[in-house]
Amino acid sequence: MKSSSLSLSAPVASAADAESSSPSWGHLVASSVRAAVAVMLAGGIAYPLVTTGVAQVLLPHAASGSLVERNGQVVGSALIGQPFAGASYFRGRPSATVAPDPDNEGASIAAPYNAGLSGGSNQGATHKDLAEAVAARVAQYRADNALAADAVVPVDAVTASASGLDPHISVANALLQMPRVAQARRLSQEQVRQLIAQSTQERTLGLLGEPRVNVLRLNLALDAQQPVAKE
Repeated sequence: MKSSSLSLSAPVASAADAESSSPSWGHLVASSVRAAVAVMLAGGIAYPLVTTGVAQVLLPHAASGSLVERNGQVVGSALIGQPFAGASYFRGRPSATVAPDPDNEGASIAAPYNAGLSGGSNQGATHKDLAEAVAARVAQYRADNALAADAVVPVDAVTASASGLDPHISVANALLQMPRVAQARRLSQEQVRQLIAQSTQERTLGLLGEPRVNVLRLNLALDAQQPVAKE
């Protein structure tokens, strides 16, 4: 009985041939470096240059930081809150930003309105420290604005924003501060009310957010109309 044999028409590659056809480590490293350089040039250089250039052409003021000037000097940004003191000025939201502690490496200290390190306190609504801070701010707000002991205080007057740099306050907050500022500036409340209205921004696209007052612009408008007397 004859045995039949199966012949293979396709050649069988040897292990040596397979090894010689696979890319070497040198080729892999070179291709990886080329890909990394291409991504760096496209995403790290070309894209930022193009978007910055387009922004400077279409929205130059916003692209430059929405800086606010007075008498040719930059006094702040319309997008970043800053502290104001004295009865003659409207005050913004509290700030919970921090900064590195120079005396204790790895620790931080309170640094309100630190634009280089924005952020909130991350304290929950039931956090003891937050409750105590809010209670103290409520009492101080009522005292500063000659409000009754049971007067309702706007939440934005006693709590920090998520960024700690919110430049706006609510219209209700501004109106409660209005009598104090008007008296200190020797203006009528109606005059100050008009400045509040002029500094109020409506809802974005008519839908998003709530009407809000830019504190820096409002205080600059006050200075322009009735400068604070220097002591």
